[in-house]
Amino acid sequence: MSYRILIKAGAVTAEGVLNDTPTAKAVWDALPLTGKANTWGDEIYFAIPVKLDLEPTAQEIVDLGDLGYWPSGRAFCIFFGPTPASTGNEIRPASAVTIIGRIEGDPTVFTQVKDGARVQIDPA
Repeated sequence: MSYRILIKAGAVTAEGVLNDTPTAKAVWDALPLTGKANTWGDEIYFAIPVKLDLEPTAQEIVDLGDLGYWPSGRAFCIFFGPTPASTGNEIRPASAVTIIGRIEGDPTVFTQVKDGARVQIDPA
């Protein structure tokens, strides 16, 4: 099963793919999602109506373009560069996240999204 999503954040539109994990399926089942972007370095996150614990594969350092679920904030996260917690070029969330998918194409387009912008995620 392919879980393709469309992310609109401010003036930016990007496609992504959710992976085949329990958390990603729970996010898929909650679509469509809308929220207000919180920016933290080169990360956007916003609260979603999904409440799950970290999966065993949770990561403290993520890759450029990863999509994550952050249980501490019940948040959907888009990673497109270093955060204030990063050292060097690593991309480090505030705390561990479950990776739920990836952006397709260039994730750095999200640098254009301002704090407070409307974010919408729909099935593609």
